Amino acid sequence: MNTEILELLQQNNRTQSWDEVRERFKPMIAKEVNGEPVYEFFEALKDKSLKRNGQLISISTQPINSFVPYHIHNYVEIMVVLLGHCIVRTPTEEIPMKQDEIIIMGNKTIHKVEPISNGTIVINIAMKKAAFSLNDLDFLTHSPNAKSVSSLMFSLLSSTNSHGAFNLFHTKHDPHVVNTIYDIISEYYRPDSQSNQIIRLEILELLVRLVRGAGKNPVLQVQKSAQNVNEIDTLTLLLYIEKNFRTANLDQMAKHFGFNPNYLSSYLKKKTGYTFIKLVHIQRINTAAEYLAFTNAPIDKISLEVGYENPSYFYKVFKKFIGCSPAEYRKQAIKG
Repeated sequence: MNTEILELLQQNNRTQSWDEVRERFKPMIAKEVNGEPVYEFFEALKDKSLKRNGQLISISTQPINSFVPYHIHNYVEIMVVLLGHCIVRTPTEEIPMKQDEIIIMGNKTIHKVEPISNGTIVINIAMKKAAFSLNDLDFLTHSPNAKSVSSLMFSLLSSTNSHGAFNLFHTKHDPHVVNTIYDIISEYYRPDSQSNQIIRLEILELLVRLVRGAGKNPVLQVQKSAQNVNEIDTLTLLLYIEKNFRTANLDQMAKHFGFNPNYLSSYLKKKTGYTFIKLVHIQRINTAAEYLAFTNAPIDKISLEVGYENPSYFYKVFKKFIGCSPAEYRKQAIKG
């Protein structure tokens, strides 16, 4: 906990009148849910001034004791509870959050935050699409055509079709995650010529740490008796594929989560745009690319290691995803 940063944020989270905000910003009503209007906030706001913010990544503080209606953004938003607790609502769910917990709201996901009390500090990190794409996650992989399955989640959240998508992360006060967040805030409020680049890199670090933590501790507890796949976070399903890609098959995965295979297959296609088997191929090829770039192992051995018993089939799939043969890819990686 950084008391200096918290004091700085408390200067910016004073009560705001919704009537005043609505009059000055004039947000449009997109629709209604449960009899309540849903407002469009299609650009990040600066604290106090309420002027439109042209930055690709911006930070604001949640005002205390203030009404916030249902709304949507045309950007991805990371909400972090730095102190105290809050409740985030979607049209179908109530999501209680405690200190150091993080929720990532997808593009155009309807949500609101119940009024927070004095002493609670919640920050909102807004990331426009240009600052949040799979291209920004290239450092996770060794080819722009082969992404790790879990990194797809962040592209999905930024998609214009991500309505209703969010991920809740129980960080368990991981000091690396917490310190990264405080560093991001410090760079934002005390900027110099290098701050924008540092913030971008630290945001990427934060996302990677959240995925790693989710892999160790499932984002949501899996209910074996659940009848609806929506009760499981999509990232949990993608992390399962990432962990079990060598031997994973749809029937085994469906049994693990307690779902009908056809239903699970349809859900993955709907949420990710990819079939189950393509998600498996993505992870296998991404892992193979790492072996090719960083080891001298024979290509046939790599093929078996990532789950392809037939080397010829591995060559075919690799070229389809990467655009060149495994041998050509290795030569390119060696040249740097």
